[in-house]
Amino acid sequence: MGKEREKGIVAGKEPIDVDVKKGETYVWCSCGRSKNQPFCDGSDEGFSFEPVAFTARKTETVKLCTCKQTDTPPYCDCAHENL
Repeated sequence: MGKEREKGIVAGKEPIDVDVKKGETYVWCSCGRSKNQPFCDGSDEGFSFEPVAFTARKTETVKLCTCKQTDTPPYCDCAHENL
């Protein structure tokens, strides 16, 4: 098995619906410190967290994790239900 990912602080207890556009790149906050949830604003600087960049495969609405406990970053896997 691979190394377990360090998980950030809980920024919220519900996912955020985000409209993404095919081919656009987005940068998800993994540390939980961003004031622009669910996106990175650079608040991870000085911590061991790296933002997660992803490119939308199609234009759609996706649920992005705000609890930062997901095992499928940046997407919600309902880990918030166990907090």
